[in-house]
Amino acid sequence: MQDREIIQEFLVESAENLERLDREMVELERRPQDTELLGSIFRTIHTVKGTCGFLGFSRLGAVTHAAESILGELRSGRMLLDADLTSLILDSVDGIRRMLSAIETGEDEGPVFEQSLLERLHAAFDQKPQPAVETAAPKAAVKAATPETTAPAIEAPKAAPVADNEEAPSPHKESALADTTLRVDVNLLDRLMNLVGELVLTRNQVLQYNAAREDGALNAISQRLNLITSELQERVMKTRMQPIQVVWNKLPRLVRDLANTLHKEIALDLQGSETELDRTVIEAIRDPLVHMVRNSCDHGIEAPEERARRGKPACGNLTLRAFHEGGQVHIEIADDGAGMDPARLRAKAVERGLITPARAEEISDRAAFNLVFLPGFSTAAAVTSISGRGVGMDVLRTNIERIGGAVDLSSAPGRGTTVHVRIPLTLAIIPGLLVKAGGERFVIPQLNLHELIRLEGDALRTRIEYVHSTPVFRSRDALLPLIDLNKVLRLPALRNPEEASIAIVQAENRRFGLVVDAICDTQEIVVKPLGQQLKELNCYAGATIMGDGRVALILDVPGVAQRSGILAAGESSAREAAGGETGTGEGGERHSLLLCRAGRFARLAIPLARVARLEKISRNLIEQTAEGDVVQYRGTVLPLVPLAGMFGGGSGEDAELLQVVVVGTGGATAGLVVDEIVDIVDERATCLRASQSPGLLGSGVVAGKVTAFLDLDAVAGQAGFAGETSIARLREALLGEVPVEVPA
Repeated sequence: MQDREIIQEFLVESAENLERLDREMVELERRPQDTELLGSIFRTIHTVKGTCGFLGFSRLGAVTHAAESILGELRSGRMLLDADLTSLILDSVDGIRRMLSAIETGEDEGPVFEQSLLERLHAAFDQKPQPAVETAAPKAAVKAATPETTAPAIEAPKAAPVADNEEAPSPHKESALADTTLRVDVNLLDRLMNLVGELVLTRNQVLQYNAAREDGALNAISQRLNLITSELQERVMKTRMQPIQVVWNKLPRLVRDLANTLHKEIALDLQGSETELDRTVIEAIRDPLVHMVRNSCDHGIEAPEERARRGKPACGNLTLRAFHEGGQVHIEIADDGAGMDPARLRAKAVERGLITPARAEEISDRAAFNLVFLPGFSTAAAVTSISGRGVGMDVLRTNIERIGGAVDLSSAPGRGTTVHVRIPLTLAIIPGLLVKAGGERFVIPQLNLHELIRLEGDALRTRIEYVHSTPVFRSRDALLPLIDLNKVLRLPALRNPEEASIAIVQAENRRFGLVVDAICDTQEIVVKPLGQQLKELNCYAGATIMGDGRVALILDVPGVAQRSGILAAGESSAREAAGGETGTGEGGERHSLLLCRAGRFARLAIPLARVARLEKISRNLIEQTAEGDVVQYRGTVLPLVPLAGMFGGGSGEDAELLQVVVVGTGGATAGLVVDEIVDIVDERATCLRASQSPGLLGSGVVAGKVTAFLDLDAVAGQAGFAGETSIARLREALLGEVPVEVPA
């Protein structure tokens, strides 16, 4: 029996060589005249063959020898490279990989001799075509050979014959970098990373102990320990970082084989292959990435004849792009294929019983695209070896979210589909914000955190508003729902009622405010997985040990949002952040709207971007002016516009507290008095109709119900309150600079 250490090193080297062969063979099919590339492929096979003989693997040596013989004929110009020969060599690579796998499991070369593969290699060598005969080379980077056409191939350049036993010199000079690198077992790196994690925890304990004392010597030692630990942590984490290219190396071969199977032409473009991630993250995204590429090839890019009918080039384009942004790695998988039809997606979801017909009518086009992430969803007409079972996209999203990432999908019918994945750089040690709630400590991952807000006294009472007893907080142009962490986790309320600490966080594409008892500090934490018995608690992503030795739970922000009802389980990717989007709705755009009841209208919509505040104003505070009712409001005079009187009806005239929507229009501010605040929605408006009624833009269907749209500018005109220009002229007149003009 051979020395297992030597065999192990042979297996590792051979696996690296075979990955390179996959990539280089696909590239050689595109550039058959590249003698340097062909020489590199020949030398790789020759290296594997030579080591096989040394270790006594005769069966593996026979396959590599046959493949090497064909490559030698290609180098000499006595054989020509075409699509069939490329496929045969790639099949040889697969056969070699299978035999290596058998050797790794201790079965020598395995029970299968790869006899059929060896016979195919010998037959191809014996029936080599003459150089005068030309066969086609692919037109694209990855191209399918269609059964209907056989085009001539480009003749490979002739080179001097190469003997079977030639270790041929490389045209490139050996890099000195090879002498400075060392192959290390990943298990050793994982163990080293765990030890560094424990060192970080100890460092945190020392720093906390030092902070409570005034010892100059201890302070100097702890600071030195802090610097060394931080640098060691950074260096060890770098040893675990790998370029995403280690995943992308497999994709050219995958796309080529899929293109052949599906009779399609596909050009693959890989951008940002040098982008680095932690090894554990790379392992987590490997299968999801392959699944997305398979989907793009199968469902996305059309067959050449279909693309021709649509006026597209016969060769489809598949682009993968990776880049760093905002402390995360972003990966985009985009194709220029058929795209997705929202109506068809809704129909398929109803057909498979995943959503109700009523729900299908309500969801927006953007939400319809994300139906593909529901378990059991598939648009395939039949089950094939590639797709059709409705298993994959839901698992893909689950795997991405499990490592703290998010996946989103956008599509344009006839133009293509883009999948956008956001993932953290590493999972072992992450920055986090330490907060307190109900007497316990929790950690919010930094990647979910946007900003911190503290409210006290009057600010607490005025900046937090209520819609149907649900607290909301206005952050710039958006009303964000607030979640009390104590209530979600069923902890006792211990905070001062006159104070509120709010962490603005994001789950998927939805932002909200997380109300906690206190915000402590940011720390780099070592992530410890939860025990199997706690896996069902979706509001926790793990745990960590703090400086005092106590355990703090790491919050899973999407899980907290689902538990509170902000996000529905299984539909989180379909929700969007409440923002200031407005539009006609013709292009499937979503509207952020405040819905209210006023006069004869049960549903009256106001663009949320124009809403400044929601107030309840006592009727006793109303004062009379020549222009109408006003109140003194935040140092200004706020004109009140009773919509019930404007649109007919007198509901709420006897109420002590008036429901007032403070809006901005024409540079001024006014208070719209309504009968009731109904809801805040972020939906797509359909079935739009223009209106000739004063004060209305028109009507449409919002969230399944007919809704009238308020024309704020027209309402301002009818109410007669001043705009920005009139106010400016009034101020000038009061200073004696210009006379006040009385309107006719």
